[in-house]
Amino acid sequence: MDGLDERKIKILEAIIRTYLETGEPVGSRTISKYTDLNLSSATIRNEMSDLEELGYILQPHTSAGRIPSDKGYRFYVDHLLEMKEKEISDIKEFVIEHTEKMERVLKQAAKMLAQNTNYATMVSSPKYNGNKVKFIQLSQLDGSQLLAVIVMEANVVKNKIIPLSESLDSETLLKLNLLLNSTLNGLSIPEINLGTISKMKEQAGSYSDIVGVVLDAVAETISQEEMEIYTSGATNIFKYPELSDSRKASELIYTLEEKQQLKTLVSDSLSNESETGIQVYIGNESPIQTMKDCSVVTATYELSEGVKGTVGIIGPKRMDYEKVMDSLKELKIQLDGIFSKPST
Repeated sequence: MDGLDERKIKILEAIIRTYLETGEPVGSRTISKYTDLNLSSATIRNEMSDLEELGYILQPHTSAGRIPSDKGYRFYVDHLLEMKEKEISDIKEFVIEHTEKMERVLKQAAKMLAQNTNYATMVSSPKYNGNKVKFIQLSQLDGSQLLAVIVMEANVVKNKIIPLSESLDSETLLKLNLLLNSTLNGLSIPEINLGTISKMKEQAGSYSDIVGVVLDAVAETISQEEMEIYTSGATNIFKYPELSDSRKASELIYTLEEKQQLKTLVSDSLSNESETGIQVYIGNESPIQTMKDCSVVTATYELSEGVKGTVGIIGPKRMDYEKVMDSLKELKIQLDGIFSKPST
């Protein structure tokens, strides 16, 4: 890698990251505080001199710190993209495997819960609340298209094709990648305010439209994150005379099979989560009209920080609340422990 060993690479990356954050030339003393090399300022100065000779950094004027050269930026981005491409590939493999396992487990959980309680049950797939940008990668597909790969926390990945009026050269693509990642990394949608957007578009100049499309795609990635809901035991409704009226029962079973209204219940449960994680809706307290003659008990399970889903039991108002709560608590503990996050 043109004279770069592991130590030089770490120092170069520290210089570039610090310069991207501050916009000020970077000195050896600053680098000594931010690297895990445990090197003296003198040793870092020697390495920085070597990096300067190799053309990766520049000294804007005597006695100043160093700033990255175009060659340094190019190495940083290529090296970064190489690592991120592997990370994205690993994430996609994990997501596929994780999703398949998740679907099997949640379907089985709904089925077992219905068998154990003799009520109707539902289990939602988990959603990430307050998702933040982890990484954005722009790549040229051809002269008229750009591919944006957006990776959010909790390993949500979104691909977006961006049409181009003209092809982008490699330096422009490099600058856009640096701009997007240095500005958006670690931010959630509410944190990307108008001031941030205006500043980014101003820095992007004639390519501000591309920045706008990427920001829209980030918003879509969060808002379109799909929620699956698995139900079981709908026919248990007929075991209870107060719910077995043909009209009431058919409406309730339709709600459980169609599932769209159940998303309202999940959202309500997650937004009004109690300290115990268990919510009880009796009759008219339910946010779903077809469940006004029922009691609904929900529990929130959490796979990792901020990644939450809902388990629910729907039955008559005279349901065995103690047994239902015990069943939900037991299932909640099991779901909390089944899945683990991938190493990143």
